Amino acid sequence: MTTSPEPGFAFLVRHPAHFIAFGFGAGLSPRAPGTVGTLVALPLYALLIAAGLTALQIAWLCAPLFALGCWASGVACRSLGVHDHGGIVIDEIVAMLAVLAFAPPSLAGWALAFALFRLFDIAKPWPIRLFDERVHGGFGVMLDDALAALFAVIVLDLAAGLLPL
Repeated sequence: MTTSPEPGFAFLVRHPAHFIAFGFGAGLSPRAPGTVGTLVALPLYALLIAAGLTALQIAWLCAPLFALGCWASGVACRSLGVHDHGGIVIDEIVAMLAVLAFAPPSLAGWALAFALFRLFDIAKPWPIRLFDERVHGGFGVMLDDALAALFAVIVLDLAAGLLPL
């Protein structure tokens, strides 16, 4: 079992789960890997829309991606010997894809979606922090971000009636 707190390219390509968990390399960012991982979701979402998927289809796609993220995060955490390494960003990518599926389809809507998700992901208000502390493994890694996404979607829905997005 590797216990390196700072995995690099060799770790990333050692196992497909590492590559997925680290967001195709975004998680290797030396600064704010969670934010970098969240940013990966924006062009990915745009690509999915350009490929002809609807927002609803992308929202449904997040369920199998969540399961894939649970597996990949679990493998990466075990390989690193940690509960949740900061470089594991598949949770941010999948959660942000879900938020974007419910965001107004505009630059302002996407910017607000990004800001709200990062706010809830970083601040981890109750009960997000509770789940983050008590649920471990790949499911735990993915769960707190899914909850942060839910909080962001609720606020986006409330804001949609108040702001010209």
